Amino acid sequence: MNKLSSHALVLLTLFMIMPLLGQGQCKQFAKQVCKNELTPYIHNGNYNAAILTEGETAEMYKTFYSRQNYRLYICESSAMPRIHFQVLDINRNVLYDNKKNGYKMKWDFMPESSQQLIISLEVEDGENDSDGDPISGCVAIMIGIKQNGNDSSP
Repeated sequence: MNKLSSHALVLLTLFMIMPLLGQGQCKQFAKQVCKNELTPYIHNGNYNAAILTEGETAEMYKTFYSRQNYRLYICESSAMPRIHFQVLDINRNVLYDNKKNGYKMKWDFMPESSQQLIISLEVEDGENDSDGDPISGCVAIMIGIKQNGNDSSP
């Protein structure tokens, strides 16, 4: 293999693993920073985190079970534009919209019936007037379950 081919192979490999390294750092961010915000809820063990750029949207489908108290927390790295998130039922009816609630990043709720819900995220456009690169950062969806005995209030 000549030098040019070996350099091209190294560059190709770097381009392929760089996004994976970013995702790994994002997952670490979720574990070390975001998980603490679920207290007193118990983390469900899943780290749903991705690097998003302003203007991007993402959705996650998750089953929630009746009569169980949940905390949904959307956590983003600093310097990110505002995150608009909604929780929708499978028919896309809006159950919660953080934009209508002062962009709160936590929502505590208890579904009346077991159902699959959609967590929809949108990274709003930043307010900088420069023509620079769009802002990117880690966004995590954290879910906690409350172990509460007889208390059924969310």
